[in-house]
Amino acid sequence: MELNSKIYLAGHTGLVGSAIYRKLVSEGYSNIITKELDELNLINQIEVDEFFETEKPEYVFFAAGKVGGILANNTYPAEFIYQNVMMIFNSVNAAYENNVKKFLFLGSSCIYPKFAEQPIKENALLTGKLEETNKAYAVAKIAGIELCFSYNKQYKTDYICLMPTNMFGINDNYDLNNSHVVPAMIRKFHEAKIKNDKQVVLWGTGKPYREILCSDDFADGCLFMMNNYSGSEIVNIGSNYNVSIKELADIIKSITEYKGDIVFDTSKPDGTPLKKLDTSKAEKLGWKAKADVINDLKKTYADFSADYDRYIKKSV
Repeated sequence: MELNSKIYLAGHTGLVGSAIYRKLVSEGYSNIITKELDELNLINQIEVDEFFETEKPEYVFFAAGKVGGILANNTYPAEFIYQNVMMIFNSVNAAYENNVKKFLFLGSSCIYPKFAEQPIKENALLTGKLEETNKAYAVAKIAGIELCFSYNKQYKTDYICLMPTNMFGINDNYDLNNSHVVPAMIRKFHEAKIKNDKQVVLWGTGKPYREILCSDDFADGCLFMMNNYSGSEIVNIGSNYNVSIKELADIIKSITEYKGDIVFDTSKPDGTPLKKLDTSKAEKLGWKAKADVINDLKKTYADFSADYDRYIKKSV
């Protein structure tokens, strides 16, 4: 991409999209198109077609989607599969019909089988059963991958797909009913500290492991791949920082300076027991995460606590 290339960033208000926006701006890209939901509904095919026909973006970073943690995925599976499939299908086809030069689609590590061999290589896709609690979301992402690569095969497009690990960072979603593990913990420990609660209750046993990556680190990987990779093979983007839920809780407890106890509600599901991505392909292509995770967690908490009222209002 050139610094003046016309770039459409879908999902710019979310965790990943806002990180990509910050990265693009910091690197000097000056022609970035963004649209609020009330300006462009990606689920509406007519609106999407009209947008691409009018704006004619050259490059697309597709970070839009309906996302959430275990509770949200388990409660609203129909919404997760329908909305995510419609967004990506409308956008990819419109991109093709309007000669977009390159399209970057963001998947999720949940596309891989629940009991995939660790660390998970890209070729593990479709080799086993998915985690039941987020299967609908995973199937939507898998459909998006197949769509991109089908267009590459039939129409010789340049659409690439990246699979990020579990992310956190500035502008995350802190809604306790819809958030992922790191923001949910940050909010729980922060509010428990404010209220002087004697304990924080977390779901599951604390035994599962999660690899976590700061969204700003991931955004760096997205820009690198947009500029340096083409092909119909997915690429994992991870941090190689793997931590148990219990250890993560201890870290966030320390960062938030909460003094009470941690209690695990074992009647609630754990989700996938272990999920770590093999990032050797990305590294061979020339990119590796900085993965200063503890410092990134501190920055994320500082941002959340300084702007607590806005984040809580946003999550309601």
